[in-house]
Amino acid sequence: MLAGTDAEQKRAEVLDFFRATFDRYEQLFEVLTCAEAYFVKPIALRHPLIFYLGHTATFFINKLLLAGLIEKRINPDFESMFAVGVDEMSWDDLSEARYDWPRVEEVKAYRQAVRATVEQLIRTQPLSLPIGWDHPWWIILMGIEHERIHLETSSVLIRQHQLDYVAPHPAWEPCREASTAPPNELVAVPAAEFRLGRDRSEAVYGWDNEFGCHEASTAPFQASRYLVSNQEFLAFVEAGGYADESLWLDEGAGWQKFAQARHPTFWIKDGAQWRLRLMTEEVPMPWNWPVETNYHEAKAFCQWKARISGQPVRLPTEDEWQALCRFAGANELATERPAPANIQLDHYASSCPITEFAHGPLFDVIGNVWQWTETPTYPFAGFEVHPIYDDFTTPTFDERHNVIKGGSWISCGNEALPASRYAFRRHFFQHAGFRYVVSDAPATAQASHYETDRLVSEYAEFHYGDEYFGVPNFPRALARLAIAAMGDKPARKALDLGCATGRASFELARHFEHVTGIDFSARFISLGVRLAEQGRLRYTLVDEGELVAYKERSLAQLGLDKVARKVEFFQGDACNLKPVFSDYDLILAANLIDRLYSPQQFLETVHQRLKPGGMLLIASPCTWLPEHTKREAWIGGFKKDGENFTTLDGLKFILGKHFNLLRGPLSVPFVIRETRRKFQHTLSEVTIWEHRGP
Repeated sequence: MLAGTDAEQKRAEVLDFFRATFDRYEQLFEVLTCAEAYFVKPIALRHPLIFYLGHTATFFINKLLLAGLIEKRINPDFESMFAVGVDEMSWDDLSEARYDWPRVEEVKAYRQAVRATVEQLIRTQPLSLPIGWDHPWWIILMGIEHERIHLETSSVLIRQHQLDYVAPHPAWEPCREASTAPPNELVAVPAAEFRLGRDRSEAVYGWDNEFGCHEASTAPFQASRYLVSNQEFLAFVEAGGYADESLWLDEGAGWQKFAQARHPTFWIKDGAQWRLRLMTEEVPMPWNWPVETNYHEAKAFCQWKARISGQPVRLPTEDEWQALCRFAGANELATERPAPANIQLDHYASSCPITEFAHGPLFDVIGNVWQWTETPTYPFAGFEVHPIYDDFTTPTFDERHNVIKGGSWISCGNEALPASRYAFRRHFFQHAGFRYVVSDAPATAQASHYETDRLVSEYAEFHYGDEYFGVPNFPRALARLAIAAMGDKPARKALDLGCATGRASFELARHFEHVTGIDFSARFISLGVRLAEQGRLRYTLVDEGELVAYKERSLAQLGLDKVARKVEFFQGDACNLKPVFSDYDLILAANLIDRLYSPQQFLETVHQRLKPGGMLLIASPCTWLPEHTKREAWIGGFKKDGENFTTLDGLKFILGKHFNLLRGPLSVPFVIRETRRKFQHTLSEVTIWEHRGP
């Protein structure tokens, strides 16, 4: 807990927390039998274990240095070599990189130097309570929680190591209870509505993807009373489930063929018998322990179960897992010590029988093994990256990383909390299994997409992002000018022509009954559509080089959520609009005419789209360029009869046949952010015209 009134007591608690974590992590590597065990890869897709021994220590130094809590490095070579691990992005993503790894003794000595540095920092760094997201001590907690993550992931790698390289250890004693498993049963879980997402005021550490808000609503469903046991899964294996391609999704079938999987990874066929690989030994198969699989295997089992039962069996969504967690009263179990669950090493250094820990009418809602869900991870509304660890979660927002819930026997600290949100590639192995649900409701997925097209993202920021150098938001400023010019005129329909990503369309909807946004670019239009449908958008902005910032904006933040239903977007050519786009009370054409292939054609016909007395607002920076508009099609910006002929002159000449100039020209500024240090500042010339009618 990161709050309290006694800062010195909290300092001592954090020091104990750090020491316990650092000691336990080093104790994990004591199961290795020789130096060679550190340098042979347990699996081809990951680094050897020497990397993970050094990685968590260098994480402390790199993050503390970045946060300004320490001033110098301990070993620059190590802090580069051990900085970045391998995210197993694909099962056939073999890394052939060669590293000149240091000796084990050198890495252990380095860890002792890091230990001394962090302990000294904890003893001397000023401390005020509570410790929150922006607090310097948050980075210390970040390092500790990061090490606890690797306590678990390194234990999985050790479990995949050759048996000759590991040996039993008294600090890592597995469960010894095993028998047959009871038949699984279904338990009814009622419909539920609740809110997910941490608040920044909570006095407990959390990772970035846990903060924000998600309003969850689940229909009634049934959940398996127990996790799927080895015995229950055996029926799938014996039925030929691994060889039946009809049970596997395309991605899963690809993994299965590549891996030549015929049974779970940790199962070992021994003649007519089965054995189970634990972290440091093999044991006769404990049939009443939970089976451990990746997502693909769990999904195929559910497909098979649905086929033989005739019921809609599938994995739970993240929301459904949270619903059953609340139903079982398991929300706070991990805060008790020892926990009434097989979690945070309170009981065993392995799984245990699925009947040992009851949580309401269910068992193992938390603990024993992680539980796969159907949900690809996504950011909650209000998600922000932490500036000191900006790539903890964002690489997983690719709809290929599924959320796992509940924690395992070795999940400690943040990992043990039901609010934690960890996600892995679907072929990945963790200490993970699953429970299934029966539900007629489809497993819906939330959007996790971040717009990365640079131009589209720049316009998203231009329309919905921050204001820079005191320059007001340009689309909003134009909409306000247009609305003010309307006065008491009817405000039924407005057309935002050249709407780009759509901010002015939404702003006009504050005043008009219906607004149509049209742009030639489908990429731009897609953002407006997304906002109208989902109420928010996410995009990346270039900071410098390959470094990006992650941004989220919502209509609610801008006070526009109530008007979204009045806006619709279409792709279209301003010079060749369909007849249906007519009878408008206002047309706004922002920074459009000097990007048209035939601006004169547009200007000569635009009155046909307006009602008599309708208003036309034209804004243009008058940047005529031949790559957008052929020189002979410019309406201004050249010499005519030996005199300067401006864009305003051209507008008066063409529009004067059908319009009266009511206001302007006005200079309205705008700023477009290109990078953190490069901005484009422009003045747009605005004129407002009234259609005289026939």
